[in-house]
Parts: sequence; C-alpha cells; structure tokens
Amino acid sequence: MSNLMGSQRPDSWCAVRNTICRIFAAGLLAALLVTGSEAKAWNSTDMTGVLPSLDFTMTRASDGKTVTSADFKGKVVLLYFGYTSCPDVCPTTLLDIGTMLKTLGKDGDGVQVLFVTVDPNRDTLPILKSYTTAFAPQVVGLRGTPDQLAILAKRYRVAYSVQPASNGNPPEVTHGSAVYVFDRNGAIRLLFTGLAVPNANLTGMTADLRQLVSESGHLSLWQWIENKI
Repeated sequence: MSNLMGSQRPDSWCAVRNTICRIFAAGLLAALLVTGSEAKAWNSTDMTGVLPSLDFTMTRASDGKTVTSADFKGKVVLLYFGYTSCPDVCPTTLLDIGTMLKTLGKDGDGVQVLFVTVDPNRDTLPILKSYTTAFAPQVVGLRGTPDQLAILAKRYRVAYSVQPASNGNPPEVTHGSAVYVFDRNGAIRLLFTGLAVPNANLTGMTADLRQLVSESGHLSLWQWIENKI
C-alpha cells in the first residue's frame, strides 16, 4: 500500500502545487484590481489584461512569407486594421504613426507596425507592399485568408465589412480606426484612438511608445498571472 501511495505522490503534489499557484495568482490579481498598485500613468487608454496577447498567422507583403506573432516578439507592436483604397482614415493614421516614429529617433527601431488589410481581395501582396513602405520602414503589410482575418479581428473585437461593387458603385469597406499596442512580449498594453482626427495627441502617444520601448523583455506581472491561471 505504501508503495502505491508513494508512486502517486509526485502527480498529487503537482496537482496541489498548480492549485496553489492558481489561488495565489487569482488573489494577487484581485489585490491589484483593488489597490491599482501596478497602474501606470499612460496618456493613452490602458488595456493591460483586457484583451489576449498577440497571436496570428498571415502572409507578410514585403517578402510573401507566412509569419506569426512570434516573428515580431521583442518589438513593441502596433496593430492596425485598414485597406489601401481607404480615402482618409488609414493614410492619416499611418502618417501620424510615421511622425511618432520619427520623433522617437533610434527608439523607433524598437517598434513594428502591422497593417492588416480587411480587403484582401483587392489588396494583393504587391499593392500592400507598395502602400505600406510609403509611410515608414517599420510599417509592414499583412494579408490573410478570410478565416485568418476573421479570427484575428474577433480576437481583438474589431468590426469590419466589405460590400462588393454593385450598380457601378465601388466596393464599400468599413473598419475600426483604433490602433492596438503590444509590448515586447506580445501582451496588450494600450489602445491609440483619434489618430485620424485633427490635432491628435501625438505627444502623449509618442511618450507612451518610448516608455514601452524602454521596458525590458521580461514577463510582466499580468503575463505571469495569465500563464498561471
């Protein structure tokens, strides 16, 4: 009997240890929510712990290769959904991002901008490559299958639609205008809004980007908790 119990003890201990870790993580998370001890003074909307970490599989326009979120780990990532035929919102947003990257100087090398087309039928890889490279070296176009696009958009609660051309009218495309900001480990941290409007707060957003770039690549407390729960 003692041998039987001894053989089961390692598995039982693992289960107990995992349970303790979950309880501790949940308690710590609750304490943070109450005290706000990890809160930082951001100029943009703090999204820490609100949405899942960066995760996708798509085709990169610059070289036609299939890439995943792992290919951009180590960079602060700005994720933006749009399309190359967009008359105003997309180009204005990307121009503003380009301005922030120039202001960052060398720190801008630690930032990667991912422009995901919501209109893949018209946005071929060559078109997408030509469009994105016009804004900044850090801007990369991504094109996915309808399923890949739908999965990524749903993951971050992004609404979009493409109505085919009809009666001589061009296709009608709608999409969200927010920019999702992830840290070097792929955790969601901020939401940039209002980039397509006049007098956008580029100074505040640039400061937020600089802060994220300066952070180390170690797991944040939120990521540790997410892994344990």
